Amino acid sequence: MFDSVRDDIAATLDEIRAAGLHKPERVIGTPQSATVGVTAGGRPGDVLNFCANNYLGLADHPEVIAAAHEALDRWGYGMASVRFICGTQEVHKELEGRLSSFLGQEDTILYSSCFDANGGVFETLLGAEDAVISDALNHASIIDGIRLSKARRFRYANRDMADLEKQLKEATEGGARRKLVVTDGVFSMDGYVAPLADICDLAERYDALVMVDDSHAVGFVGPGGRGTPELHGVMDRVDIITGTLGKALGGASGGYVAARAEIVALLRQRSRPYLFSNTLAPVIAAASLKVIDLLESAGELREQLAANTALFRSRMTEEGFDVLPGDHAIAPVMIGDAAVAGRMAELLLERGVYVIGFSYPVVPQGQARIRVQLSAAHSTEDVNRAVDAFVAVRGELA
Repeated sequence: MFDSVRDDIAATLDEIRAAGLHKPERVIGTPQSATVGVTAGGRPGDVLNFCANNYLGLADHPEVIAAAHEALDRWGYGMASVRFICGTQEVHKELEGRLSSFLGQEDTILYSSCFDANGGVFETLLGAEDAVISDALNHASIIDGIRLSKARRFRYANRDMADLEKQLKEATEGGARRKLVVTDGVFSMDGYVAPLADICDLAERYDALVMVDDSHAVGFVGPGGRGTPELHGVMDRVDIITGTLGKALGGASGGYVAARAEIVALLRQRSRPYLFSNTLAPVIAAASLKVIDLLESAGELREQLAANTALFRSRMTEEGFDVLPGDHAIAPVMIGDAAVAGRMAELLLERGVYVIGFSYPVVPQGQARIRVQLSAAHSTEDVNRAVDAFVAVRGELA
């Protein structure tokens, strides 16, 4: 059977490579850190890592690693089941409670990933008589989650409040029973922050719920690292927060929905990714508890991250690079051409700076970029070395 489709698939792969859209997966031979060893063409520890979501540098933090070791001895390796059968331990309930408290929500439910969390919300809460209004640049997991529901779908231009109100008005006039506005807190390809205060104002005017995927914010955005709702002063006005344990919160895996108590209770009964997927490994749950401990006293880490971000953005702008505006640790360097972005990333790696070129379908055609991600684990010297490498590679390509 496969022989009949082999040539078609091979041709598609050839087209991807010819268009400069192939995405190689490099293998590292060290723990995730500010410096990593790329096993092909690199020695352990000799490549600066500017492409990870390790915003606070906690992925190899000794206290997190120690907590994980202790958890393996106490709780074992895996649960081998889903939550409602025999897949819940005390450590899972404790983590849900700590996340609820940290995020200012009534309850939290854990998932194996934030992709699954977003995949389990819409189908559970919304039916054919409801409407979901989504930002045009929302993460793929939100888009896929919405597709699983039977709700009417409305889309508004990125962070465009006039367009959001237009879509809310249309949904209301169409007789929608429930309306849910959903947005990324931080848009991962651009580093832009959603205007949550304005979104909440409109949602309240049109009697809509508000949902935020805050994966690229929790841990380091906001005065206490509680994400974009804290940044905008709307922690009590956001109904649903989804997020991940796999970025600033230690970088492992796992996701969550923190929300009103009734919403979480319904998700426990009806959310398919929760009901039919194995529980988060207890070692991750226990290590994440240690991460939350660290977050509550992580002011210096957040300050270091902010300083690194400001330095990189200012120096790159001074050197004439097109960096999308903002102050988030995601700093996209716009290139345009996919093949050039890929080649630039290769040359930067040769100079000891590990970054990734992003192209279609991850970003729109003609908007290829190198997404640089800063970490609190980077030193000032690391940041300056990265900028110098960009300058040198640009000259080489010219």
